[in-house]
Order: sequence, then C-alpha cells, then structure tokens
Amino acid sequence: MNKALEGVRILDFSHLLQGPFATQLLGDMGADVIKIERAGAGDMFRGMTFFAKWVGGSESPNFLAWNRNKRSIALNLKSRKVHAILMEMARSADVVVQNFRPGVLAKLGYGYEDFKAVNPRIIYCSGSGYGEEGPYVERPGQDMLIQGLAGLIANTGRGDQAPVPAGAGLADQIGAMNMVYGILSALYYREKTGKGQKIEVNLLAGLLAHLNQEYVAVLNLGEDFVRPKSGIGHPGMQAPFGIYETKDGGYVSIAMSPFKTLYEVLEAPQLAVYDDLKTLFDKRDEVFDKVNAETKKFGTQDLLGRLLSVDIWCAEVKDIRRAAEDPQVTHMGMITSYDHPRGGKVRVVAPAVKMSETPATIDRPAPLVGQHGREILAEFGLSKDEIAALEASGDMTVDAA
Repeated sequence: MNKALEGVRILDFSHLLQGPFATQLLGDMGADVIKIERAGAGDMFRGMTFFAKWVGGSESPNFLAWNRNKRSIALNLKSRKVHAILMEMARSADVVVQNFRPGVLAKLGYGYEDFKAVNPRIIYCSGSGYGEEGPYVERPGQDMLIQGLAGLIANTGRGDQAPVPAGAGLADQIGAMNMVYGILSALYYREKTGKGQKIEVNLLAGLLAHLNQEYVAVLNLGEDFVRPKSGIGHPGMQAPFGIYETKDGGYVSIAMSPFKTLYEVLEAPQLAVYDDLKTLFDKRDEVFDKVNAETKKFGTQDLLGRLLSVDIWCAEVKDIRRAAEDPQVTHMGMITSYDHPRGGKVRVVAPAVKMSETPATIDRPAPLVGQHGREILAEFGLSKDEIAALEASGDMTVDAA
C-alpha cells in the first residue's frame, strides 16, 4: 500500500469549501473520492471567483483550490433511479460526506439512516453552519457570518475603525480539518469494532474551539477584549506584539520578545521607561507609536537582520505573490501545479503534511462537471445502455474536455 488511505472510498456530496477541502485532504492521502455534483451546473463554487476573472478563461480558482484528487459524477438527486444507484454504491463505500443545510439531503433519501440501512459500517460526516438543531438551524452558515458571530471579527482590526474579517475562509477551513479529524477517528474505531457512525461538524463550534484561549481569558479574568488603536497584533496583548513599518515601505511582525532586547537593538534607550508588563499593556498604543518611529529608520532586510541577530521573534510581512516566492516556501516545495483540461497549468499549494512511508501526492486535477460519470457507473456494473439512458433522461450529465 503506497498511500495511507488507499482502499477507502468516499461518496462526497459536499460543495463550496468546508466539505470539499476535507475530502481533498483525504484524497491527497489516497482515498478514492467520488464527488457527487448537481447534474448540469455542478458544485456552486464553480460559479464563484476572485478578481472577476477565470483561470484559463472559464475555471474558478476557488473550485480548483479544493477539488483535486477527485472523480466527478453529476446526477439528479431527486430521481428515484439515481437514488437506487447511489444506495447500491453505498454498499461498498466507507464514508459519506455532505455539508448541505440540515435536513436537505435527508428529505431526498440521503440521510444517515438511509445509508446505514444498506451499509451499517458506513461513516456519515455531516457539516453545517450551526449544527443540526437549535435557534439558528435555518440560517445560512457562511464563513464570514461565523467569524462575526463567534467573536473573531470583533477581535480583528484597529479600535478606531470598524472590525474586519480575516482575509481567508478560516471558519470553513477549520471545519474541514474537524471533518477529517472526525472521519479518521471513526475509521480507526470501525477498524476495532466494525461499527460505523454519524459525525456532526459545524462551523460555529469549530471556530469557538479554535478561539478557546480568548474565551478562557474573557470568561475567567473578568475582562473583555478591546481592540488597540494601533498596529498591536492582538487585543489581549501588550506592546511590542504587532506589525511595524520600515524605511522602504515594508512591514515586519514582532512577536513575544524581551522589550529590553528590542529597544537596545533599535538603539532607542529612551524606550526603557516603558519596560514593565503593566505599562506595556496599559500604554500599548503609545509604545507602538514610539517603536514604529524607530523601525522606520531601517530598511526591511536591515531591520530583520538586526532583530534576528539577537533572537527577537520576527518575520517580514508578505503578500500572497511574494510569499509564494519565499525561499523557505520554495525549499519546502509548497508551490506546485497540475495540468487541467481547460485551465491549463494550474499553480496550487502542495499538501502540507509530509509522511515518510505514504506521502501525499496530487494525482488528479480538479474534475470537470460529471467528467468521470460513465467510468464510475461502469465500475459499479451499469451497462453502456443503462448509462446512456441516464444521460438521455437528464439524470446524469457529463462534461468532457
């Protein structure tokens, strides 16, 4: 066995980000991921993009990012013929993944109990915004909404301006990791007991869990976070923790470091008057401005060299393009590519986890809508005539390059 999850088959009903990222991670490790999309349009993410532009003129970068190492079949889930086919496929599947609003798939006959009835060993992972019951169950569960509700947005940005969301889909991505965490745990439990189970993951619970240190502080210290009116990097932290300007228009982040070491390497002994924990917190905006005035006397690389020479925790602040070219990123081989039938050569971030015996690899590009439908159904014993009839009725669509 060359891949850690070789032999694990996943029926992936998920769309957008949370579920597809989770199944992509499993696919990178060798799982056979069958992506079940809507006939015709496919995954909703195919129609979304950044910059109002498309890779190769037609392909969504959002979809391309989260759907490699999958085969796609595009089906009409309301069709009873399709339902029978998918239940037959489920007999040999290990995992089902979905992240529709609670109850949507169950109404169509694709809930946990439906799959369990044909395969008691099935592991059914259900993702949602807020869980499967409660006062918010009918609400849309989108990433930025969850960031705001959980408290992350209120903690981000300057105190003299409106709070801002993180510049990435953190709630969705954390939800994906929790799906993987649950699925791998359930697979191990099934290996020991033979029992499948249902897994419930939701974005709100996941983000709350990842904000645990902030919640422990607020709920036990009797304080609420107040965003600083400066570049301090966390509303609970004292100076100098933050983002500082440099002479050449760059920025450097400075994390937890002895303040004395910092003002000495900056040749700014006048800052010594601030050197105690309470002052560094109470006057953090004032301290930030003083330190920022000193860092602006140095070019970015000169400042980094000085700080690193005395072991101050620091790094240059880079945008996405420059980060992709960073020497450490290059050394790790973290930017790679795959060939897409319509998008051409697509540059992507490589798998992050390195394994000595069963390395993660990118073996397939993100699929076209229903690209592998005929192949998949043939594997499950359907004849060419039966497959053609499904296409003729509109119950299956195939987009081939």
